[in-house]
Amino acid sequence: MKRTKALASVAAAFLEDPDGRHWGYALSKASGVASGVLYPMLTRFLNEGLVTDGWEDPTTIIERRPPRRYYELTDKGRLELAAAAHVVESSTQARGARLGWANG
Repeated sequence: MKRTKALASVAAAFLEDPDGRHWGYALSKASGVASGVLYPMLTRFLNEGLVTDGWEDPTTIIERRPPRRYYELTDKGRLELAAAAHVVESSTQARGARLGWANG
């Protein structure tokens, strides 16, 4: 998995609630990653076994809208996304230090 800032942002959004259900739209808003980047990433996560997915139960929806698809981290996903977020954060801090940026 290529370690990118987008990956780190999505990983951080997932890891805010590692046991929760995450909606694509909410992940996009929390991570700042556009849907055109996010949804292919989620497909890769599914294919690699990092997340599972499902659909909201339509009988629990109060407002008139279709059911939403949700994503949940697997144990493998928790480990790999935490590691990916750490690697990207560490390399960003190191790059900032080389350029004289503050790491605070």
